[in-house]
Amino acid sequence: MKTASLLLLFFITSIGFAQNNHIVKTDDGRRVLLKADFTWEYIDLEKPVPDKRCHVAQDFKEPVLDNNIQIQLKKGRATIDHIKQKVAKDYKCDVDDVLLLSASEEKERGTYNFCANGTNITYKRNGFTIIKSRKLF
Repeated sequence: MKTASLLLLFFITSIGFAQNNHIVKTDDGRRVLLKADFTWEYIDLEKPVPDKRCHVAQDFKEPVLDNNIQIQLKKGRATIDHIKQKVAKDYKCDVDDVLLLSASEEKERGTYNFCANGTNITYKRNGFTIIKSRKLF
């Protein structure tokens, strides 16, 4: 009796698992639905294209920074031009390809958001020291 009920339970659970549809991802990134009746169809009809651009409007202009603060930062080589050179060096691109998206600066410290090589980056300045902002999590 135990073996018959165990076999019945095994067949019922195997039928339940056999009827599931599965979603898998191909090498090129498209998702495919594998149906229980051995057919398949694409969920994503087009290949996903990786976005290598920052989402900026065509008529976007970089924010203008306070000229008095920039003059004071010039002696310590911490002006916006020096920061852009550091970003261009870190991301292996030209200085012209680095775009300042937003900035918040005072005499002692500043935070700068850039777009370089299609990625958004944040750099921080504390005095004359310029470092890349890190995310904790």
